[in-house]
Amino acid sequence: MNGSLAANAALLDALAQGLDRAPACEVAVCVPAPYLGQVQAMRSAQAGLAAIELGAQDVSAQASGAYTGEVSAAMLKDFGCRFAIVGHSERRQYHGESDALVADKAKAALASGITPIVCVGETLAEREAGHTEEVVKRQLAAVIHTNGHCISEIVVAYEPVWAIGTGKTASPEEAQAVHAVLRAQLKAATDQFARVKILYGGSMNAANAAALLAQPDIDGGLIGGASLKAPDFLTIIAAARK
Repeated sequence: MNGSLAANAALLDALAQGLDRAPACEVAVCVPAPYLGQVQAMRSAQAGLAAIELGAQDVSAQASGAYTGEVSAAMLKDFGCRFAIVGHSERRQYHGESDALVADKAKAALASGITPIVCVGETLAEREAGHTEEVVKRQLAAVIHTNGHCISEIVVAYEPVWAIGTGKTASPEEAQAVHAVLRAQLKAATDQFARVKILYGGSMNAANAAALLAQPDIDGGLIGGASLKAPDFLTIIAAARK
């Protein structure tokens, strides 16, 4: 929940200037719903932003109707959204979102042609208890069960809850180990598993991005605080290009 009309314009202007050529990787910004129109308009007006896809930070599991305050996948599609984050740890923690609800949100996004970025991850207590693999597999299993043959159309983001906004991060080896578990789970679920990108989302920043992205099963990053600083975000994009 960051941003303002002025801050968004400044950030995107800086990104447009920094992306002097089309990035050799996929780049997207997932913005708060009130600013989707602003960012959509800026992408249309500035050539340097054309290569940056638009995404939302959440989506309703409902298609329409008496769900005041919710934002449907069809509404996001109207604004040209290609992605929608579902199951972010903060949604699970502060809004009580269950594995089943996250799976339904992914289904709603897919039904409107939007790629859900499905977040999974363990708390510090769960990691210290040795339950990391159990937790992330349970969370992803719910999405696989609900979405079946469409599962190859999702993006997965591993975000260890203990490493979000804390300045802590999993070591490249720790992150790779969990990504390998998720890759194996996807492989068992679909023969199209190679299409699924798995992102690391635990405080990836300009300093650690290259080491994390060098791991064989880490395909990209779900960037938090570092994405609000254009120089840092551009550094991460440059690391992903390699």
